[in-house]
Amino acid sequence: MMLLLFAVFAITLVGCSLMVVLHRNPVTSALFLVVAFCALAGLYLLLQAEFLAMVQVIVYAGAIMVLFLFVIMYLNLKRDVEDGLQFALRRGAGWLLGILLLGTAALFLSRGWAPGATTEASPPPIGNSAAELTSILLLVGIVGAVVIGRGRAKPPGSEEPAP
Repeated sequence: MMLLLFAVFAITLVGCSLMVVLHRNPVTSALFLVVAFCALAGLYLLLQAEFLAMVQVIVYAGAIMVLFLFVIMYLNLKRDVEDGLQFALRRGAGWLLGILLLGTAALFLSRGWAPGATTEASPPPIGNSAAELTSILLLVGIVGAVVIGRGRAKPPGSEEPAP
């Protein structure tokens, strides 16, 4: 029974995660993300981590998704009509970067790993690394918010004449 539940939750999680990325409508993608969060909470329950499952549903599937939906609806995201050349360039760049990523991963995973010198782990370096990573993530979020807030430049001649 546990194996069957695991398979159901895992397939649901992977399927909904793919739909989050592949779906064109941002609101529908956010709703698929809610289902993925609930499937992850089900996996936590199978691991007998009830508190994590509860936090997953309340915090992520509840509060964070309300925030995501609010931002999506506030920004009024609409699909832009792109010409064929721009779409082809973006698709080609995506494929090229994906192949480059897979090639790099295959290169690193095919080589043997040399055992390094063992050192004692201490909390301060780990805390410093976590703080630096958090600051970089916050910086990326701020830059993204500024880019989204500025919007796109209007083409010349599209301004309305002054009255």
